[in-house]
Amino acid sequence: MQQGIVTAFLAHKNKKAKKKIAVLEVDEANVKMVTKLLHPSVFVLTNIFRDQMDRYGEIYTTYQKIVDGIKLAPNATIIANGDASIFSSVELPNKKVFYGFKLPDDKAENDFKAPVNTDGVLCPKCDHILHYHERVYANLGDFFCPNCGYHRPELTYSVDQIIDQTPNSLKFKMGEKEYSIGIGGTYNIYNALAAYSVAREFGLSEEEVAQSFAENKRIFGRQELINYAGKEIDLILVKNPVGLDEVLHMLNTEKDSYSLVTLLNANHADGIDTSWIWDADYEGLNKDKIKKVLVGGRRWHDMGFRLEVSGFDPGLMTTVTNNDALLDEISKLPTKKVYILATYTAMLSLRKTMGEKKIIKAGM
Repeated sequence: MQQGIVTAFLAHKNKKAKKKIAVLEVDEANVKMVTKLLHPSVFVLTNIFRDQMDRYGEIYTTYQKIVDGIKLAPNATIIANGDASIFSSVELPNKKVFYGFKLPDDKAENDFKAPVNTDGVLCPKCDHILHYHERVYANLGDFFCPNCGYHRPELTYSVDQIIDQTPNSLKFKMGEKEYSIGIGGTYNIYNALAAYSVAREFGLSEEEVAQSFAENKRIFGRQELINYAGKEIDLILVKNPVGLDEVLHMLNTEKDSYSLVTLLNANHADGIDTSWIWDADYEGLNKDKIKKVLVGGRRWHDMGFRLEVSGFDPGLMTTVTNNDALLDEISKLPTKKVYILATYTAMLSLRKTMGEKKIIKAGM
C-alpha cells in the first residue's frame, strides 16, 4: 500500500496544475496507517459489504478499521453514503456530508424489511432489525429502526430519479438536472453520486460535473470493453455477493443475446473461501438471453456446480482450464456480445495474457 501511494505521487510530481489533489483508494485495513502519514482532508465512504471474510471478518470489524483511521484526522470532512446505516452509527467530531437516493417511491408510510441474508440489517444502536421506507439494493436505502428511532441522516446530495439503465449506460436526475454515465449497474449511480458530492464540496458546478461524467472512461476490469475476434467483450470484476448480485441484475437489462464467461479463483487477493457465490442470485438471471457459458479459473468446478444448481443447461457449458484455451473458445462463441465475470486474480491473469497477445495494451 505505501509503495503504491508513493509511486502514484512520483508519477504525477512534474505535472502542472493550479492546485493538486490526490484521490487515493485505500484498503480498509490500511486507513489508519495512511492517515498517520498523509493527514487527509476528506474521507469518502461508499459502502461496506462482506468481502474477503477470511481476511476482514464481518462488516462491523471492517468499519472499525476505517473509524480508527478517521479518529486521527478530526478536522477532515467525512463524505459518506447516508443510505448505509453503519456510516452514521459512530459519533465523530468531523464535519459530515451524506449522500443517497430519494426516489419517487420513497414514502414515509412505507415500512418493509430487507430480504433474508442481507448484510448489516441490524440497527447499529440497539440490534433490532432495521426497516425501510425505500430500499435501493442490499442494505442501502431509507432505513429506520422501529425500536429506538435511529434513522437515515439528512442527505445533502441525492439521486431523485433513475431515468434509464442498460449494461453500458445510466441516466438519472439529481435535482432538476439529468446526468449520464457510460457504464451500467445501480451501484455505479452510487459511485457517481459520491464523486458528485466530492466535486460539489470542492466548489465545482453541476455543469462541470455533468461534463466530467460524460467524458469518464472505463478502467481495467471495471466493465472494461475489449474487442477480440469480432467479439465485444465486457470484462467485469466480481468479488463479493452483493457486487455480483448487482452485476447479474445489470445483465438482465441486456436486450440482445450474449455469451457468459465466469472465472473463479480463490487466491488470497480473491478470498480463499468461495462460498460467497452461493449468496448471489444466479437463479434470477434471465437465462434465455445466454447462448453459451464458459467456466474457468482455479475453482471452475465450484463455479460450474453453482451454475448447474441455479438452472443452467449443462449442455451449454464448457470448462476452460487456461487463458489460451479460454481465448480460443471465446473466438468460437455464437454471439457477438460476451460478458466475462472474473474474480480479481483471474481478471489480472487474463489481462496479462491478453496483453502478451497484443489484444489489449499491456499493464494496468
